[in-house]
Amino acid sequence: MLSQYENKMEKTLDNLNSEYAGIRAGRANPHILDKLKVDYYGVPTPIQQAANITVPEARTLMIQPWESSLIKEIEKAILSSDLGVTPNNDGKCVILNFPELTEERRKELAKDIKKKGEAAKVAIRNIRRDANDALKKMNKANEISEDELKTNEEKVQKITDKYVEKIDKAIDEKSKEILTV
Repeated sequence: MLSQYENKMEKTLDNLNSEYAGIRAGRANPHILDKLKVDYYGVPTPIQQAANITVPEARTLMIQPWESSLIKEIEKAILSSDLGVTPNNDGKCVILNFPELTEERRKELAKDIKKKGEAAKVAIRNIRRDANDALKKMNKANEISEDELKTNEEKVQKITDKYVEKIDKAIDEKSKEILTV
C-alpha cells in the first residue's frame, strides 16, 4: 500500500533531477535543449528527435538537423527560449557558444536551484499527508488497527525523510556545480 506513495516520491525526485539537468553550469550540456521543440512537418518535435547534437568543445553545442530546412526552425526555438544564448549557423548546422557565467548569474541560478528543491520537498510532504490521510481512513473503516496505523505512519515518515534527504543532496550537488568556476 505504501509503495504507491513511495513511487510518487521517486517521481518527484526524478522530476527535480530532470529540471536540474536543464540548468547549465557554464559547460555545454545537450540536456538544456530537452524542453525545446521545433515545428517538424507541422508537429512539435523535440530537437533531439530532429537533429544530431554534439559537444565539440567545453562551451559549444553543435546541432546538425537531419534536414537543412530545419535550421531556421531550430534557431527560432532557441531564440524564443530562456537559454540566453544566440544561435549561429553555417548553413549545415546551428552552433551555440555558451559564455562563461558571471558571478551574479551563478548566484541567481543557485537561488533558483534552492527554490526548485524546496518546491520538491513540499510535493514530498504533500504525498506524506495523502498517505497518512489514506491510513486514517482505513483505520476509521476498521480495515487496520491503531497499532498498524502508528506503524505505517512511522514507515511513511521514514520514506519521507529519505526523499527529503535525497533532495537536499541534489540541491547541494547542483549548487556546488553552479558556483564552481
